[in-house]
Amino acid sequence: MENTEQTTKVEMTPAKAEQKIEHPSDFTSPEILYRQLIAAIRRYHPSDDLSMIEKAYRIAFENHKDQKRKSGEPYIIHPLCVAIILADLELDKETLTAGILHDVVEDTSMTYDQVKEEFGVEVAELVDGVTKLTQISWHKDKLDIQAENLRKMFLAMAKDIRVILIKLADRLHNMRTLQYMTPAKQQEKARETMDIYAPIADRLGISRIKTELDDLSLRYLEPEKYKELEEKVASRKGSRESFINAIMHEVSEEMKKQEISCKVTGRVKHFFSIYKKMVNQNKTLDQIYDLFAIRILVDNVKDCYAALGVIHEMYKPIPGRFKDYIAMPKPNMYQSLHTTLISRTGQPFEIQIRTYEMHRTAEYGIAAHWKYKESGGSLEKNNIDNTEAKLSWLRQILEWQQDMSDNHEFMNMLKSDLDLFQDSVYCFTPTGDVKNLPKGSTPIDFAYSIHSAVGNKMVGARVNGQQVPINYVIQNGDRIEVVTSQNSKGPSRDWMNFVRSTQARNKINQWFKSELREDNIQRGRELLDHYCKSKGIEIGSINKPEYQEKVLQRYSYRDWESVLASVGHGGIKEGQVINKMVEAKKAIERKNITDETILDTIQADGNKIPITPVRRSKAKTGIIVKGLGDLSVRFAKCCNPVPGDEIKGFVTRGRGITIHRSDCINILSLPEDERERMTDAEWQAPEDTNGTEKYTTEIRIYANNRVGMFVDISKVFSERNIDIQSMNVKVNKQGKATIICSFDIHSKEELASIAEKLRQIEGVLDIVRSAG
Repeated sequence: MENTEQTTKVEMTPAKAEQKIEHPSDFTSPEILYRQLIAAIRRYHPSDDLSMIEKAYRIAFENHKDQKRKSGEPYIIHPLCVAIILADLELDKETLTAGILHDVVEDTSMTYDQVKEEFGVEVAELVDGVTKLTQISWHKDKLDIQAENLRKMFLAMAKDIRVILIKLADRLHNMRTLQYMTPAKQQEKARETMDIYAPIADRLGISRIKTELDDLSLRYLEPEKYKELEEKVASRKGSRESFINAIMHEVSEEMKKQEISCKVTGRVKHFFSIYKKMVNQNKTLDQIYDLFAIRILVDNVKDCYAALGVIHEMYKPIPGRFKDYIAMPKPNMYQSLHTTLISRTGQPFEIQIRTYEMHRTAEYGIAAHWKYKESGGSLEKNNIDNTEAKLSWLRQILEWQQDMSDNHEFMNMLKSDLDLFQDSVYCFTPTGDVKNLPKGSTPIDFAYSIHSAVGNKMVGARVNGQQVPINYVIQNGDRIEVVTSQNSKGPSRDWMNFVRSTQARNKINQWFKSELREDNIQRGRELLDHYCKSKGIEIGSINKPEYQEKVLQRYSYRDWESVLASVGHGGIKEGQVINKMVEAKKAIERKNITDETILDTIQADGNKIPITPVRRSKAKTGIIVKGLGDLSVRFAKCCNPVPGDEIKGFVTRGRGITIHRSDCINILSLPEDERERMTDAEWQAPEDTNGTEKYTTEIRIYANNRVGMFVDISKVFSERNIDIQSMNVKVNKQGKATIICSFDIHSKEELASIAEKLRQIEGVLDIVRSAG
């Protein structure tokens, strides 16, 4: 080896700085923040001309001057902090300018055309892309709102990836200042961040944003556990730093002897990473192998493997804990060698080895391609080689958007894909190409990763030259060959029981929807017609465009044929569709009747109750019953409605108004003559209640039975101080458990949070609410 000057550098990244989430610079004056922004830009930007940034700041300052954040600070602090985050990613001036201006079109009188005139089309399009992400139709439920927002986001990303970089910076600063929001809003934003935004940052390879979003989300979703983890890590700071420093010193000295030029740093892993391992592996903090990590940065790939050899000679590696992400990069471009070892004192620790370029990609991800470089005295953007391939996931999402009219299905597919991204298995095509699939994938997943036509015509598979069943679980390094036939009748519905990848699941679903669409449409018509006949409803009186439109809006379908097809294949119940059309018809008829002519009646216990336009009555139950006053209100035990559910009132004989969920089977099954006793109802606005009311609800948990399942489920409720009213458990001969659980909660959002936590329990298959 050539003897060159040794440049090995040892740095210690303080654990406190690694974990610290406070950002003092976020709470200072706008002028100081602006100077910090300029200093951050000058550290990497080759141009001295920052007039565009200066102009954007002055215009944003003027337009936001009368606005305040919930913290009471000037609003301009937020866009400045967003721009500083973007500068930390070393992005171009157009992105930084759009970051400063990202709220002016939405929150001030400034228009898109004015931004375009002042800063050009590129900046205006970026601002417009971010603005559109927040322009949502609020007539929809929360899931539809979130789905619509995400659909817009992915379309904007496809047009210009910098839109999502600005959005991620915007979300990161909002998470840093989340303490000024209400506890309910903190939980909502933290859950959305952990489910959607942090995984997207991970998909794009931007680890410096992803890790902080995860840590901040954990702080608000599990405040007690976060605080406990923070205290435990801090209590061992001294011994931890001594241990890391000792390892770093030993490594750097050995690298000098072997004449490998490198930079060595040490750190403790982020809180969320530690917490996730503790939960998933059911371990304590002392049992986490790779709590400590040493990072070695070298000049080239050859030195990566040379350094690995040196490390394995110095320390004993733990079997099965070596990962080569250089030869097999992650889908988000991440490359590194990971190995877990035992120190001379018996303490496990992890070492990551990568080149400086790999480290830059690991930190910045796709953002690295928007950095500027100096070339021939002028500025030009970096050449984005293979960017299309690196964004194949985004193209896949866009395909789903075109295929899926159901927002619930789209959200389930998206969240499933983001979850599966975490654990991968690598396999090979017969020609040696590498395929990256979710852990647990089968040859069917492999076939659909090549092309949907290959999956649809698949009749068998060979792994490493041997015939295998199509539900074979792929192992790392397998060489897979798909056997196809033109005589194949297409995928089987049974495949859905064992495919793992979201792409395969979606393609199989789409095949059935597409191939059987006409049959499903016809079947949907028949089901609607049959339902109306059984309820004595004249289908011709409600099957009109103005009533169909209400169904399209409520369930987010593109056209009426899509609704019929969905009814035909079971995606939506015919009773839900007819019920919504009947409601729409009655609402329009009521609107056409003047106050002077209203004298409808409801038969209750033989007496006529006049429905006159009185003020909406507010009950202690938190329910507003439209058009009726001075009647008692109670909740139906068949469906147990809670705040956030769509509800209907039903006049019961001698017992006032009973409140049901709109999708309650008893409401959907009402005969036509009984429907006259239904009336509109809604929940009081949160500000009209004291927020202490509790409502009983019931859920069914389907799970694989195991020792400790009951304890784990009970723990979820005890951690939230929720009393379980009743719990009934049945286990069949196959070991499948059905657990019916009744308890009191405050809202539908709280129920969703509990259900999400329960789904994380090992063995839980599904959770549904009782619906009558």
